[in-house]
Amino acid sequence: MEKQFLMGNQAIGLGAIHAGVQVVAGYPGTPSTEILETIAKNNPGDIYVEWSVNEKAALEVAAGAAYAGARTLVTMKQVGLNVASDPLMSLAYVGVKGGMVVAVADDPGPISSQTEQDTRHFAQFSKLPVFDPSSPEEAYEMIADAFEYSEKYHTPVLFRPTTRVCHGCASIAIDAIRQVRKPEGFIKDSSRWVIFPRLSFQSHKRIEARNPRIGEDFSSYRFNRLTGSGKRGIATGGISYEYTREVLGDGPVKLFKVATPHPFPEKLALEFLDGLEEVLVIEELDPVIERELTYLCGKHHLNVTIRGKLTGDIQPAGENTVESVREAVSRFLEIPYEAPEMPTLPEMPARPPVLCAGCPHRASFYAVKQAMKGRKAVFSGDIGCYTLGNAQPLDMVDTCLCMGADVTMAQGLHRVEPDAVNFSFIGDSTFFASGITGVVNAVYNQTDIVLIVLDNSTTAMTGHQPHPGTGVTMMGDVSQKISIPAVLEAVGVKHVVTVDPLDLKAAVEAVKQAADVKGVSAVIFKSPCISVTKPSGLYTVDKEKCIGCQKCIRELGCPAITMEDKKALIEPSLCYGCSICAQVCPVGAIGGECK
Repeated sequence: MEKQFLMGNQAIGLGAIHAGVQVVAGYPGTPSTEILETIAKNNPGDIYVEWSVNEKAALEVAAGAAYAGARTLVTMKQVGLNVASDPLMSLAYVGVKGGMVVAVADDPGPISSQTEQDTRHFAQFSKLPVFDPSSPEEAYEMIADAFEYSEKYHTPVLFRPTTRVCHGCASIAIDAIRQVRKPEGFIKDSSRWVIFPRLSFQSHKRIEARNPRIGEDFSSYRFNRLTGSGKRGIATGGISYEYTREVLGDGPVKLFKVATPHPFPEKLALEFLDGLEEVLVIEELDPVIERELTYLCGKHHLNVTIRGKLTGDIQPAGENTVESVREAVSRFLEIPYEAPEMPTLPEMPARPPVLCAGCPHRASFYAVKQAMKGRKAVFSGDIGCYTLGNAQPLDMVDTCLCMGADVTMAQGLHRVEPDAVNFSFIGDSTFFASGITGVVNAVYNQTDIVLIVLDNSTTAMTGHQPHPGTGVTMMGDVSQKISIPAVLEAVGVKHVVTVDPLDLKAAVEAVKQAADVKGVSAVIFKSPCISVTKPSGLYTVDKEKCIGCQKCIRELGCPAITMEDKKALIEPSLCYGCSICAQVCPVGAIGGECK
């Protein structure tokens, strides 16, 4: 074995490689993205890896491979599981032959997500086993266990690291030996692989009989542990276990570590509850362990008080921290707690999230805003970098729900306010992931909307992954680019225009024309992300011409532009030469290149 200093996601990826994974599919989403990227980077050559168009497609690709006996891994973040839930619920009934692990990274906080949903609930809902690692080291070993349990019980299993496990780092002993397996191949059997209501009824009965056996099995699972003794106990899991261990040290308390919250390790839990008077449950995000213990106390008539989120002893939302755990444990054990003395620091400047300097999305939003001056318009946004178009001074995102919802929400808004011009803003990667069906719906139902596709030739928000419009796959192959204009025309959009948003005059005119078209019209603003192209020349301000009107700042909000001595100033280290500020300046004070 050799030791490597790894991020949690890297550890999961390498653990999957060494466990013999053969097919990996996923959709990028923080905090899960690096799992698949690590496998692609360290691919020994016989693993198939793809960024799928969305999580549903990824899960179905992996399911097909698992039917043929291959070990498969699917990666996504917690909201991506909503997209994959349709096939996963049926797959829970059908089962698999090769080990199949669905890695779903939860995001307490949330730090980079729309929701704080807890995948452990989805495990209960889908009746699937779930593994909940507490550290990068544990995640590396546990991913192999997840494949083993999947094959043992012929079921997909969920693997639920949270952000601090995904992005935390540790020195990990890496196994030099990799399992190499030859899949049996797909064996036709419609009574097993074709889901029908009668078969589903039988499968449901088998699942209900199986899960208590898995719970019994989990009671002896190596990462579910009991330590300590006393009349008071603490139950915890995930990263909260690490915080609790740091706080407790060798404190006089019985500690229950839950690494597999579903099916719940009831036998081990009862051993934990035996002789206790009170229990504090420390977990993220929802009171899953707390409810299980409360249920067991009622089922077995145990006089044990269970405290946690439901009793207000643990915060109901957001991340736990070492200090929040320390405070809660101190109250529970009735020992003095003193908040740490924090050094006096100068107040940090506010740094709200904004579009990058030179981002073409800023130009796109500004063009639409200028084109719609004096008209009633609603701007439905989507998930991606362009969500930041909501910030002042652009203020161009009126709604944002989930991926692809911009296209369909604009349709609903139009039905209530047909006098407004309803815009939907969607990125190129999101268009392929979840936008196309919404466009088909709008064309079919003859709805007046203006679709704005912000095509920056990458999946920018999650780290510049390829997508069907880039012409490159995760395996490194060059593939045929899927043309967004061709797709739109094929589904019946009659008015499709592609324009460079950095040509402000042409962009404004294209939007004006599209807004006057009945039915669905589309403007594709095509300009590469600044992270995938080089600066085209830096711009400067002629101090003699500048009148200090601040229009470039008030209307664009570009972080490269500030004021100095009542004159505009462009920071050369931030400028990408997009030229929009020069086109906006009323006196022509901005232009030229820095030599």
